[in-house]
Amino acid sequence: MNLKSMMGYAVGDFGINLYFISVLTYLLYFYTDVFGISALSAAGVFAVARFIDAVTDPIMGAIAERTRSRWGRMRPYIMFGALPLGLISILTFTVPDLGPSGKLVWAYTTYILFGLTYTLVTIPYATLTASLTTDYEERTRISTYRIGCAFAGGMLVSVGTFPFVSMFESETDGFFYLMVMFSVIASGLLFITYKSTAEVVSVPDELPLSASLKAVLRNPPLYIVIGIFCCGMLSFTVRQTVTPFYFIYNVGDPTLIPWFFGLTLGCMLLTIWLVPILSERLGKEGAIGAGAVVAMVSCIGFYFTPYDATYGIFFWGCLVAIGSTPVAVLGWAMIPDTVEYAQWKHGMRADGAIFSTASFFQKLAKTIGGAGVALALAMAGYIANQEQTPEAKIAILDLLTLVPIGILTVLIVLTRFYKLDGPAHEKIVRELAARSRPEMAAGEAVVK
Repeated sequence: MNLKSMMGYAVGDFGINLYFISVLTYLLYFYTDVFGISALSAAGVFAVARFIDAVTDPIMGAIAERTRSRWGRMRPYIMFGALPLGLISILTFTVPDLGPSGKLVWAYTTYILFGLTYTLVTIPYATLTASLTTDYEERTRISTYRIGCAFAGGMLVSVGTFPFVSMFESETDGFFYLMVMFSVIASGLLFITYKSTAEVVSVPDELPLSASLKAVLRNPPLYIVIGIFCCGMLSFTVRQTVTPFYFIYNVGDPTLIPWFFGLTLGCMLLTIWLVPILSERLGKEGAIGAGAVVAMVSCIGFYFTPYDATYGIFFWGCLVAIGSTPVAVLGWAMIPDTVEYAQWKHGMRADGAIFSTASFFQKLAKTIGGAGVALALAMAGYIANQEQTPEAKIAILDLLTLVPIGILTVLIVLTRFYKLDGPAHEKIVRELAARSRPEMAAGEAVVK
């Protein structure tokens, strides 16, 4: 796969992360401090909408892997779903002229619709990785480019949101026009992904539902990857969601938010290119475990740093981000390997079912993380736009530091049980090639 195609695929995640990081980082703040609903009500919106979003992932995976069209299996959803996703994203960050009950209905409706359209685009986008190549190391490179673009998109959101919003008379207008801009950019980049990629890995003409279920249920490596994925997403969601609250109420200086996000995500973007090297030396699971240890130690340092020690806060925050980079990259590179494992073990390729199942649990972790932060703040007595109680400030600090330590401990344990390393995967690919016609094994059957 040439560099142009890799980058064409990767830039799609820049666009996707304009939505993903906006929702993950700022939607809770938008709901409580701009939209005007309580933290407890926001927790309900997060729990319901994100659960529905997660449940629909397997359905979308089953639909996508059974799609047969002149555009391929996955690519048409990326092309035709981009515009609806942009429109509903704008509505999600819109403040209508409604009463309290009407606003709550609006929040539930728009966020549920956002989750559905996000699934429509992102499940085929993620699954497309397995259709681009069967090479173990090439998938790591593709995932590195992809996550590099994702970090760049996330940096734009994290650094630029508050400065952009502050340019307007009200945060209501600021968030609205911000999402209009993001939607235009993301839609264009997703179209580039559609035009730049080709699905070159052959698939059977028909895929029974029983084969999809078997590929998921009888796939031990997938269980481990899902567990690693969930821990990584849960830790990231909690930290990303609570960070604005930490700087606004604990530190007392919201102007530091874009600087903090810019530096931490910048560190991830700079170190992401070292992940393939680390993976070659330690294996994918070893690189993830090593990064988790760095992040855990850094969280301890962060916890004991005083609120007025700005340089210390930024130092430990950057180290946490660096340690979190391998799981962000290599989790996506490990899932396609489990697709070949299931094909080798059970005789059918069910990439849509496998990717959508992984995405389901990842989104379930995001649901728990986002709703959990909102619920924890509500239980600690958080009330928007006023001085917080000591209990609320302690809860914010614990969520930012101690909670991720517990999550990452579980992640490290899971990496010790992962056995589908490079040599094992190479053996599987060779045996699959031996079962197929030579031209199929070489990946020359292009689905257009």
